[in-house]
Amino acid sequence: MSDDLYDRAGRPKPTEIRLKKEEKLLCISYSDGQSFRFPAELLRVESPSAEVQGHNPSQKQIVPGRRHVGIMSLEPVGNYAVRLTFDDLHDTGLFSWSYLYRLGLTQEEVWETYLQNLEKQGLSRDP
Repeated sequence: MSDDLYDRAGRPKPTEIRLKKEEKLLCISYSDGQSFRFPAELLRVESPSAEVQGHNPSQKQIVPGRRHVGIMSLEPVGNYAVRLTFDDLHDTGLFSWSYLYRLGLTQEEVWETYLQNLEKQGLSRDP
């Protein structure tokens, strides 16, 4: 494994990160050839912040009303993460490269679970 392509734990590193503000997308390509397109809404409702995730799985919050959320900025955090600032001013989650990679691989299932949880709680994606 090349040090340029993988981190110390053998995980792929991002090779390209693009914020498409108009489309409300974050696009990331990784050193193993995987590429992911993340809608801002998905990233906001799955933020790795304690506010959303809690301190254990039973504390996870369902975040409604974020259909139109966008990403205002992104800021690298060391060599391991990015901080996203959403236009609802949420900015406390550090999105590690490995978290984004896992989310990319499971994006469809995560989104479906989110939609089901909204429906169960009588909540909406609309503000």
